[in-house]
Amino acid sequence: MKKKWKITLFSILGLAFIFLCAVGWWAWASVKEIDKAQKPKEESRFRQFEEKPEYKPPEWEGSERVNVLLMGGDDRGLREGEVPRSDTMLVASFDPVSKKIHLFSVLRDTRVEIPGYKDNRANTALSLGGPELAMKTIGNLMGLDVQYYVYADFQGFIKLVDALGGVDFYVEKDMKWTDNADGNRYDINLKKGQQHLDGDKALQYVRFRHDKLSDFSRTERQRQFLKAVALKLMDGWNLIKLPDILSEVVPYIETNMTSNDMLKLGTLGYNSHQAGSAQIPPMDLVFDENVNGSAMLGVRNRDKLKEYVQEVLSTDDTAVEETPGASPSASSAAAQN
Repeated sequence: MKKKWKITLFSILGLAFIFLCAVGWWAWASVKEIDKAQKPKEESRFRQFEEKPEYKPPEWEGSERVNVLLMGGDDRGLREGEVPRSDTMLVASFDPVSKKIHLFSVLRDTRVEIPGYKDNRANTALSLGGPELAMKTIGNLMGLDVQYYVYADFQGFIKLVDALGGVDFYVEKDMKWTDNADGNRYDINLKKGQQHLDGDKALQYVRFRHDKLSDFSRTERQRQFLKAVALKLMDGWNLIKLPDILSEVVPYIETNMTSNDMLKLGTLGYNSHQAGSAQIPPMDLVFDENVNGSAMLGVRNRDKLKEYVQEVLSTDDTAVEETPGASPSASSAAAQN
């Protein structure tokens, strides 16, 4: 009996040791891949931009709110040394105290103040001064400190979705558009309905803006799809596969985050919940304007825009949805942004 007990104990200890070794390898492999996302100066697509003290983002100490600017760009057709505009801009805001995450999508044609330059569209800041200027510009617009950025091109997005095994998602309408660049490689042709989107189809979904509301509806779709991606990434099997997923995606992304920053942020994200999302600027604060022959979206009152951001950050859509007796109309009104 005693010998059998020892065998059982050794078996348990052996399994525990194997598990710890596996976790250790997973963490080491993940960190090793994450390190590659912070490109050295000579390998960076933004290497021509000099670092300026006035653009330098504040350091995140770990206890205060942290904001990440997510940018997607189209690198096609650029000459050597050219930098794309940020076709897509989202700000993910994490609160370590309340464990709430809010997601904001910034309309790319919004007229903004770009430090050191004339007012211009929000998406031009990246091409004028690189990621730090883009972070400073969007942070000033929203009244937030933006500590980090992540930039990805088309292929980076495709690789991420494919590495996750695709995403089950409801496409709300037929979407069709012909893109003659790259031999129609990025044409859009989706049918309405629930379906499994691989990387190519997912890119078609988040890029489509050829309807009445154009970028307004596109940014809403991007926020909703990003939520679905986040949930898929949190799946237990995908967490185990994280080193493999990172190895597929990292060559196509660039960030100012260290591996330690990413691990801290990843832990915070895992322990938090998605509390809401919104469009910046909101519809009631935006208007069409023409600036030197260029069509832009003006902001009626920039102070009210910052107040709106703080209002969104103070809400929790999940709390409304879970409130006993809450009417469907109340829930939908809270979640419409």
